[in-house]
Amino acid sequence: FPYPQVMFTACELGVFDLLLESGEPLSSDAIAARLGTSTMGMERLLDACVGLKLLAVELTQEGALYRNTEISNIYLTKSSPKSQYHIMMYYSNTVYLCWHYLADAVREGRNQYERAFGISSKDPFGAMYRSEEEMLKFMAGQNSVWSICGRDVLAAFDLSPFTQVYDLGGGGGALAQEYVSLYPHSTITIYDLPKVVHVAKEKFVPPEERRIAFYEGDFFNDSIPEAELYILSKILHDWDDDKCRQLLAKVYKACKPGGGVLLVESLLNEDKSGPLETQLYSMNMLVQTEGKERTAAEYSKLLEAAGFGEIQVKRTGKLYDAVLGRK
Repeated sequence: FPYPQVMFTACELGVFDLLLESGEPLSSDAIAARLGTSTMGMERLLDACVGLKLLAVELTQEGALYRNTEISNIYLTKSSPKSQYHIMMYYSNTVYLCWHYLADAVREGRNQYERAFGISSKDPFGAMYRSEEEMLKFMAGQNSVWSICGRDVLAAFDLSPFTQVYDLGGGGGALAQEYVSLYPHSTITIYDLPKVVHVAKEKFVPPEERRIAFYEGDFFNDSIPEAELYILSKILHDWDDDKCRQLLAKVYKACKPGGGVLLVESLLNEDKSGPLETQLYSMNMLVQTEGKERTAAEYSKLLEAAGFGEIQVKRTGKLYDAVLGRK
């Protein structure tokens, strides 16, 4: 049943933001009037949000009054530091359109951008970044994920010995900002496509943050500069094993002796029995990319094939885990 669509719709219409700004519970009539919706439709949406524990309701002499729960205040309002609003909108308007063609993806073993948006599926990121607006939504969504998961994966190992760091595919820079906050004596360079770097500089990374630099390029086709540590956060899961081996071999060649690579991924159990979230992420990789989610052993094997050793795995208990390999 489409539980997420209820949440997506309430986010898109501004229900949670309105209730936060109002500072007091509101009736369905008042919410509908302020948001410009039908009263009947809004009442049903609000009641469904109550059922999902996203709103609370109080029955008074004047009728039902609705307010946010703590969860919706923290994660579903735009102004919260831990807001997941942008990733919700990305899933609602982009990811779910690909999921409509899940049966076709299973039959064909490839992503569904062509059916969903009428564009070539051969270059997944060309499809994802098909417009500046779409790229901005994706980058903002990824940043919101790191606002709640970034510190966990960066603190899984003591990375303080690494002072010269490259974040490959670092996008909007939220993970890089978490890194310099946690390891203030380090500098980190976001390596990404030129158009991504341009948007990151303009929209996401404050110019006064001198510990974060940028490098424009395509790490599959261009050189990778020397560094002590390379972070690949949610990168390898976008690609098949051959592409992963190709990229890791380039990283190993560029890496300083004694340096390392940190993989940030959602790890499957070794028997692939779960976690359910990771299994569903892997289905999402099917409809959107060329990759899949993997077990710790599978990532370790890819690292070893590239030359990395002393491989350590840390499960964070959150959405994403960490794998560290050393040169």
